Amino acid sequence: MSRKIGMVHAMCPNAQLFTRLAAEIMPGVEVVNFIDEGIPGMSDKSLHGQVVRRLGMMATLARESGAQMVMLTCTAFGRLAEDVQKIARVPVISVLEIMTDEAMALGDQIGILASHPGALATAAELIQEQAALKGKKVEVVPLLCQGAFEALKKEDWPTHDAIVMKYLKELMNKAKVIVIPQPSIERVVNQLPESQRKVPVLSSARLSVRKLKEKLEALPVK
Repeated sequence: MSRKIGMVHAMCPNAQLFTRLAAEIMPGVEVVNFIDEGIPGMSDKSLHGQVVRRLGMMATLARESGAQMVMLTCTAFGRLAEDVQKIARVPVISVLEIMTDEAMALGDQIGILASHPGALATAAELIQEQAALKGKKVEVVPLLCQGAFEALKKEDWPTHDAIVMKYLKELMNKAKVIVIPQPSIERVVNQLPESQRKVPVLSSARLSVRKLKEKLEALPVK
């Protein structure tokens, strides 16, 4: 039986990116995408229940479409995988939680680079929560790429990439490891030669698809 996964996104470009990565990292696995562009604007904690409900609905649709696992790709979703899984009744993982665990294994001074304030705040909060759960002490160094998200919405990629690259180089001088919670920023990291990367830079997209592949292969074939 062929494998199928579901992916829930907050932006159309993320669907394109993750579909491409899935084809590269786990060829032969079918991907079904669901997109809700309204969720990034619902980062306020008072809207938590509504966000979980909407994500749960999309994850349920993915399961009904035959998906054996679902991945939440937008960091604005935060630590919601467990709540969404209860609704959808299918294994759910979150890119942000995967990336956070990897970062803490590499250093205690973690830089976060993001273009959306909600993604930045969510990532910083999750890192501190994960550190507390694991009994680790970490310093979080958040940096917002001012103007990059506005350029992204206009699909002005040259402006977006130039802004992000500027802040990425700045943050490399302030942290021991950098996490990139937004998949849209991975394109900029790929433009920076390895020789110029002063510290490890973790991309949520590629790392999470590899983890998804690992977890999918561990599931029994029905």
